[in-house]
Amino acid sequence: MSMIILTALLACSPLTVGDEPTAPVASQPLPWVMDISIAKELARKEGKDILINFTGSDWCGWCIKLNNEVFKHDSFLKGVADHFVLVEIDFPQDKSKLNDATKKQNEALQKTYQVQGFPTILLMDEQGRPYAKTGYRPGGPEAYLKHLTELR
Repeated sequence: MSMIILTALLACSPLTVGDEPTAPVASQPLPWVMDISIAKELARKEGKDILINFTGSDWCGWCIKLNNEVFKHDSFLKGVADHFVLVEIDFPQDKSKLNDATKKQNEALQKTYQVQGFPTILLMDEQGRPYAKTGYRPGGPEAYLKHLTELR
């Protein structure tokens, strides 16, 4: 009887098996700004660059992977906090998640910066002049921070 209970408990317990060790998940969500004009103002005031994440948050597999593997971790937040204002430009499948003004802004930014795929990460100076474009990269938050540093 005890063997049956033990087997049942093991079968129901959450086990995780992965290729890589995972970094601790962020204790608080990233401070994403949704309005580009507010982001530019913050960047000028704080002397930071801007990191724009063009994403399909509820349908794009690579966007979800980037979010889970990189953006959701404390080490990423600590690494970008001094250098970037974070902007999320979302194109969700569920259009009710965005108001009309945000939808228009996001479509205009997609056209302006010629974003054709997701995720697209655009780095720009405080004036809004882009200097680098990237996307998903494997390796977790530390590897992604190193990549961003190389692009700066």
